[in-house]
Amino acid sequence: INNKYIKSIVHQALREDLKPSGDITTRNIRNKKISAKIISGQNCVIGGLNFAREAFKISDKKISFKLKTKDGRKLNKGKIVALLKGNASSILKAERVALNFLGLISGVATITNRFVKKVKGKSCEICCTRKTLPNLRLIQKYGVKLGGGTNHRFNLSDEILIKDNHISVNKNIRNLVKRAIKSKKGKKITVEVDNLSQLKKIIGLKFNRVLFDNMSLKNLRKAVRISKRFYETEASGGVTLGNVRRVAATGVKRISIGQITHSAPAIDFSLNF
Repeated sequence: INNKYIKSIVHQALREDLKPSGDITTRNIRNKKISAKIISGQNCVIGGLNFAREAFKISDKKISFKLKTKDGRKLNKGKIVALLKGNASSILKAERVALNFLGLISGVATITNRFVKKVKGKSCEICCTRKTLPNLRLIQKYGVKLGGGTNHRFNLSDEILIKDNHISVNKNIRNLVKRAIKSKKGKKITVEVDNLSQLKKIIGLKFNRVLFDNMSLKNLRKAVRISKRFYETEASGGVTLGNVRRVAATGVKRISIGQITHSAPAIDFSLNF
């Protein structure tokens, strides 16, 4: 993530919080110099420090922001994340925006890391999906990387992914895959199947990856055996922290999980004087 993007999205977040009349509460406090610290309220994998720093910088360039850790580090509850010095009103004005970025990105990184640790030793990657918050996809995919996960396609133009609804519209999965192969123009092709019958109809066609959606563990093991000589394999649907290791044990090489973005709990951070 480059600085231009960070500045742009933090500007948007501050405008959301301050327009049209600014912070009308801090006008009533004494604008004295203060020292403050940001503290982690939970064990986590931290992310978003540059977003937090930018929020305070935009609020007041004279604010001193000293990092005590780095993105991607594992932190214990109570760890000091950053030290600040500056005008009280300037710090308070940017406080919530800064903590929101930290909470969101760290939340994604932390839950991703929990899944990654569950499949340790299984030669299986944990991948995110496009089930992200609108306009915040880049931030969430950044959190996935910090947590040790793998980014799936960023948007619809990155690769061809033939899903169940495409197949429902077209009716003939084999013909649809053949057309995709002819028009791929250098893009990778992934084909989603939800049963062994669909898999057998396309086996041997020249595409890159087969995605097994909502299959039982028994059928998933069979599907991996059938297809692993031809394609990279991926599983999705109904994957939880409780069953992800069993899914990985089928031999599948990737597991895509919407939960790590669309349902990642935010990590609690506080700013204390």
